[in-house]
Amino acid sequence: MAEIKSTMELVMERAARMGKASEEEIEREELRREGMRLAAGFLDKGGDDPARLLAGQDPARQEGIRQGMADVLLRNIFLPRDDQGEQRSRQAAQALIELAGGAGDIASICQEMLHIGAQYGQHRRQLRDQLEAQVRMQLEQGLAQQTGGRGIEGLDLEPTVQARIREEWARVEAELDSQYNQALDQHRDLLRQRLGLDR
Repeated sequence: MAEIKSTMELVMERAARMGKASEEEIEREELRREGMRLAAGFLDKGGDDPARLLAGQDPARQEGIRQGMADVLLRNIFLPRDDQGEQRSRQAAQALIELAGGAGDIASICQEMLHIGAQYGQHRRQLRDQLEAQVRMQLEQGLAQQTGGRGIEGLDLEPTVQARIREEWARVEAELDSQYNQALDQHRDLLRQRLGLDR
């Protein structure tokens, strides 16, 4: 069985790697983290978009900061489960397009990612509704067979229905998420290539 490393072991390994890293690698990592912080702040609080924030930086620092910003923005184009998530994905996609200077191929890939997110939301709602109807029907049919069709009208089936739905929904949702996340990951990889980002 593989041993799980403690947080301290991971920190120590990172420190050892940092000790071997050149000053240039350390500075590049610090710039990337600064870009990540700026993009996360934009997504959380609004204000100047990442392209404007980047333009205000020293030109020698811009590439490292741009990579960090792009990393955060790419991670924030995700499968939304509510309106707030959808808004955050749209905000991240628009900021990424602006960070790329409005390049048409970047814009079209971002639009495809947002479309995947919208399809996911519709598919998720449809599957949930179908599952709920199916579980309810199966439960009612099972009870009707057991009682010969008598006495189920007054029964409160809702707690049983909800328990079965939760159980089955966890499996269905995991499969759905995996399928749609795979499509998003392919688009993220394509964007990383187009933007010249390190992995």
